[in-house]
Amino acid sequence: MKGRKAKPTKLRVLEGNRSRTPIPKEPEVESGLPEPLSHLDAYALEEWNRLAPGLHTLGLLFDVDRAAFSAYCQAYSRWRHAEEELQKLAEPEPLSSLILKTTNGNFIQQPLIGIANKAMADVVRYSAEFGLTPSARAR
Repeated sequence: MKGRKAKPTKLRVLEGNRSRTPIPKEPEVESGLPEPLSHLDAYALEEWNRLAPGLHTLGLLFDVDRAAFSAYCQAYSRWRHAEEELQKLAEPEPLSSLILKTTNGNFIQQPLIGIANKAMADVVRYSAEFGLTPSARAR
């Protein structure tokens, strides 16, 4: 499909229908607050417990969304772990957290930076799916 992604119906209702176009009917999903997946680590569980109740109350998180929301939480955890490791490397010498010297004497980017950047991009991408970013809410 081309064009902008469709906004979830619940978000359109919460934000108001400014365009006055008919809001499509979505199948009603009735369920309680979903349980987190068992493989989530401590940071991912912390993020789940922080956001899941509010998203469920707004009608944006149900059992069928569990895998997508778990992916968001795991990306958040991976980003947080990478950033903490970069902070540890920066304590003795700030430059050591940014570059590494190879056995040939060349300098390369610290691999943790790539991990942190990819995880951060994933967090932002998943956040937009659940209306967790300002631009996602504005759209």
